[in-house]
Amino acid sequence: MVILGNHRKSTGNLGHELIEARDDKQLLRFQRKLATYKLLIIDELGFVPLSKTGAELLFEVFSQRYERGSTLVTTNLPFDEWTEVLGSERLTGALLDRLTHHVNILEMNGDS
Repeated sequence: MVILGNHRKSTGNLGHELIEARDDKQLLRFQRKLATYKLLIIDELGFVPLSKTGAELLFEVFSQRYERGSTLVTTNLPFDEWTEVLGSERLTGALLDRLTHHVNILEMNGDS
């Protein structure tokens, strides 16, 4: 889920909303809104694979926030399995480059 202000959305729903915004020619406006949040929380990344377009648009969100705003990502998947969710090794590598630069990674094992 993505927590935006008081709204919670799954990562899959965010992908769909980005596609809808693009189709409605509102993508830049929606991306600007996402960029204004001091902290964007993306929870359960990898629970549902994203479409190719959804993954590409999510990558754009991460790129636009890179070194401008904090992004917190939770997932049960190790980095080497993110390609299954994002569908492209190149896209996954680029996204992880942005996420892991100037980052603190907390890895927890055990009960949820």
